[in-house]
Amino acid sequence: MSIFDSLNPPQYQAATHYEGPLLVLAGAGSGKTRVLTHRIAWLIREKGVNPWNILAITFTNKAAGEMRDRVDQMIEGDAQSVWVATFHSTCVRILRRFIDRIGYGNHFTIYDTDDQKSIMKGICKRLQIDTKQYKERFFLSEISAAKNELITPEAYEKAGKGDFRAEKIAQVYREYQKELKACNALDFDDLLVKTVELFSACPEVLENYQERFRFIMVDEYQDTNTVQFKLVSMLAGKYRNLFVVGDDDQSIYKFRGANIANILNFEEVFPDTRVIRLEQNYRSTQHILTAANEVIRHNAGRKSKTLWTANGDGEPVHFRMFATSFEEGEYVAGAISAKVRQGKWNYGDCAILYRTNAQSRMFEEKFLMNNIPYKIVGGINFYARKEIKDLLAYLKTIDNGSDNLAARRIINVPKRGIGAASVNRVQEYADEHGISFYDALRNAGEIPGIGRGLARLESFVTLIQTLRSKQEFYSVKELLEDVVEQTGYRLELQAEGTEEAKERLENIDELISKAAAYDESAEEPSLQDFLEEVALVADIDSLEEDGEHVVMMTLHSAKGLEFPVVFLTGMEDGMFPSYLSIVSDDPTDLEEERRLCYVGITRAMKELYLTAARQRMVRGEIHYNRLSRFVEDIPKEVLASQEETRRERPSLAERGQESKPSPRQQAREAFQSRAFQPKQFAVKKSQGLSYEVGDTVRHIKFGQGVVTAITEGGRDYEVTVNFEKAGVKKMFASFAKLQKV
Repeated sequence: MSIFDSLNPPQYQAATHYEGPLLVLAGAGSGKTRVLTHRIAWLIREKGVNPWNILAITFTNKAAGEMRDRVDQMIEGDAQSVWVATFHSTCVRILRRFIDRIGYGNHFTIYDTDDQKSIMKGICKRLQIDTKQYKERFFLSEISAAKNELITPEAYEKAGKGDFRAEKIAQVYREYQKELKACNALDFDDLLVKTVELFSACPEVLENYQERFRFIMVDEYQDTNTVQFKLVSMLAGKYRNLFVVGDDDQSIYKFRGANIANILNFEEVFPDTRVIRLEQNYRSTQHILTAANEVIRHNAGRKSKTLWTANGDGEPVHFRMFATSFEEGEYVAGAISAKVRQGKWNYGDCAILYRTNAQSRMFEEKFLMNNIPYKIVGGINFYARKEIKDLLAYLKTIDNGSDNLAARRIINVPKRGIGAASVNRVQEYADEHGISFYDALRNAGEIPGIGRGLARLESFVTLIQTLRSKQEFYSVKELLEDVVEQTGYRLELQAEGTEEAKERLENIDELISKAAAYDESAEEPSLQDFLEEVALVADIDSLEEDGEHVVMMTLHSAKGLEFPVVFLTGMEDGMFPSYLSIVSDDPTDLEEERRLCYVGITRAMKELYLTAARQRMVRGEIHYNRLSRFVEDIPKEVLASQEETRRERPSLAERGQESKPSPRQQAREAFQSRAFQPKQFAVKKSQGLSYEVGDTVRHIKFGQGVVTAITEGGRDYEVTVNFEKAGVKKMFASFAKLQKV
């Protein structure tokens, strides 16, 4: 039996497409990764294409790794020569070889968001910009948008002539790029922009990669921006064997610069394009897909497709509307606890999705009270933690002495008694002589007025030079361990002796483990490649698929994932769709919200729950919202809901699409309608206690404490505990779930 026999007819047509442009419109859960991997295998096995002539571009490291593993299984090792990578890592590999052609050093550093903010803060201070009026993130957002459209500082300035605001942005943009160049650093947008710039300036380099990549495949094409479209078009310009897979209904990253026109207008750019639609869904039940189809069909800017499945109808879509968001949180926590107790679900089967991060707070509180383990995706990234950034700054300084930001960050970490005055004199000397901050440190003896700080600066330079000398014959793990010990970083944290310091030490150990894993897996380990891998890692790449905890995340973070049970929460107009999209003059804003809802619905495999609240606290104010128009779009045949909720609320058609009730009208409606009646419940008395007065116990939220009193009441035992951090708390034993230590 051939490996291609398992494909359905449209999948087979796509996987066996040979030459010329092809657009695969792959609906959610329709097996697009399967098509991509089978096409790679088909090109190599059936058409004799050299593996190194194939480039497959994805958006996440996780997707790239999965694709490579699948191809490896099909063609037994030949996949190693196929270039499977993200857009950014593809560009990094090209720039490492040729960026010196456009004036940068090949040992450039990649700056993350925090690094960018630090650079921007210095620029605003230097240009005397009032950051209360213009925030640093405002300038970074404008610069990123310009780069996504391939607009240079000069072009931005020319276009904004006479507009004070635009001229100010252009000035900051120019200084920002100048600062990056001085540090021999690139931000994430630059990785793409500089590759296009390289190809434009050096046709021979472009031709080299056009010959190398005769067959190009791009996943998630609906998420590409203008610069990514330009990059792919240049690479495919000679042989035109461009195979793109995407779903315009899942284009949800407009705020990051994604341009849905890239997929909608693909046939206009490549007139001889063949189009294949994948509409059979292998993930979800039909009721879930019907809900998704009905929500998305209201969008005008889309290519028509209708998802269907052979999985059966499944459970109806559950809908509940509550009086308050407090009750919404109680319901979700209660539903998960009950199903887990009954053995129907595991915690890891469940995902809570919401429009904004702020919505997680209520669920966190309820989960803590109910002892439900959870993980929030989109919190502080591991690599953004202070101790990790400090150690990476040491490694960056060892690797790239031009990185002023890294050198300045660690000059006094751990504390060496180097004052701000000395640092400023070094920076002034560097600026005056046009050299890097670190090179100025190496010439510290020539800096006027450096005084007693000289010995400390020279000691720091000696440390870095010593570590540099070990780089050639040390593994990355050994070098990192040496940095931790030689700098005294570990000793300082150990001396601190706090819980926070202990956690930071654990993070350092985790970074060392990461370095060890890199050394073991990399073909030719190097410090530069390690720093590159760390810089390109995405938060979603670290999500544990088999973790035994409920996952909470925003809808934007959930794209590309799937869960047996999904709770889509906050389904009210004003929350989802967002208020700004409702009042926007641009109809495409609301269409993007609708696509976001479609993505959320299609994450569910077995069961989908939609929840809403009539009353919700937002930014300290109580808001009264109507039911989301997206819920109104779902046919009641597939919706198991509180029927009275649907009957008492006029449909969108009855209200009129343009009608926007005032807050006073919303409040009156909410209180005139029948309030949701929560079930009355009784506290179940604990059957004896495993602890007594004087015992040390642990609470999931308050930590460790000593039991000081136990009072037996009619409903339950009332336990008084003196917690080490939270102080004295009184609680019912059934809810407290205290564990004896």
